Amino acid sequence: MTMHTVHAILLSLALFEGAKAFAPSSLIQPTTPSRSADVTVLFSSRRDFISKAAVAVASGSTIVASSPPPAWADVDTEDFIKTGMVSMPMGVSGQAGKAKPITGVVLRDGSEVSRDGSGNVLSEILLGKSSEPTPVLASFSSPWPLAKGGLFDVECRDAKTGDGAFLTVVPAKGKNVSELAKTFFTDSLFSPTGRFSFYGAPTDIKVKKSDVDGSYRYLEIVFSNLSQSTNAEIPRTALVAATIPEGTDYVVMLVGSATSNRWKRGSEKAVRETVGSFRATLAPTSGMKARAKGLV
Repeated sequence: MTMHTVHAILLSLALFEGAKAFAPSSLIQPTTPSRSADVTVLFSSRRDFISKAAVAVASGSTIVASSPPPAWADVDTEDFIKTGMVSMPMGVSGQAGKAKPITGVVLRDGSEVSRDGSGNVLSEILLGKSSEPTPVLASFSSPWPLAKGGLFDVECRDAKTGDGAFLTVVPAKGKNVSELAKTFFTDSLFSPTGRFSFYGAPTDIKVKKSDVDGSYRYLEIVFSNLSQSTNAEIPRTALVAATIPEGTDYVVMLVGSATSNRWKRGSEKAVRETVGSFRATLAPTSGMKARAKGLV
């Protein structure tokens, strides 16, 4: 087989996976990519090619200290936040080149994100170095279903309204949760590779409230996203619950949000209850070696 043929096969596979990544969640099987909590994942050359060519749902293969920032394509942020998909998956904005938002969440091998009939969500994540990670149980109660598809790690959302909540992990760099500056949270949540930055960086970011309750930090943040379809700024309100599990140096956050219009019309209650239910605690010890899901 010639190299030309190999390249053609890989490109075809990339385009196929890209189309599947943005198909309705009912048409694809949920997958759970992983990346290290204290580092980011740089895929092997083949998987890196596929993921960057078509937003393939890659599981990751090699953990390194950093990875190049992704190339972003034009995507309607508000539409993406609502549905997790672009409005024209086969158009220019839905083609290859978009990268999955980086949340820092690493799922433990052998575990699955679950949500029971009462809305209780449970996931086992890994914090720390890949050679000796610390298992942590992250839980919360959500009125919205689990988001399925390659763009999501641990997230629940209403695809029609965009109301939802997602998990994210950031190194604490030796500080406790009460010592962290407000900019620590805004810089992390609204970074170019963050969940809210799928189409350009959010603007008009303001921390309205910041409180500490025991080992948990709570923040209320308002910001705006630019809608590609209307070229208008869409105000959004988010609540953040953050904690540093015992013995770790990582901030685990649950971020719930809704458009500010929906917030005023009643979504605030659901978001507050969801974020208020968040807990992140050390997982029970076991004889099984903790290993990141998807590593080969």
